[in-house]
Amino acid sequence: MEVLEMEKRVMKPKRISVSGKRQITIPLEFCKALNIENEVECMMKDNSIIIRPIVDTSQDNFADLILEDLIKEGYKGQKLLEEFKKRKTEIREAIKEVKNEASKVAEDEAPYATIEEVFKEEE
Repeated sequence: MEVLEMEKRVMKPKRISVSGKRQITIPLEFCKALNIENEVECMMKDNSIIIRPIVDTSQDNFADLILEDLIKEGYKGQKLLEEFKKRKTEIREAIKEVKNEASKVAEDEAPYATIEEVFKEEE
């Protein structure tokens, strides 16, 4: 068992307060151990609340496509790695933007667009 896994299992429980708005602060060491960033998933099970990190794998689905394109473009070695990281970040940002746009549409703050309109070839 690797050290990080052992650390996760042996962390002592912490008592945390709940604000008047029902907000809590997750202890920093828990966040670091679980790589919690912007969001967590919260659910009830039996008589407990379970809070766990959301693992965003959406950009991982593109990793093989990104690498394939980079190899076709002639990238190798360190340059391949650098460009791969750059493009992966760009995809992550694009996905965030799509999520924001979808939220605006859902809240009637932005107009709805069909798939055909989104992917229409520019003339």
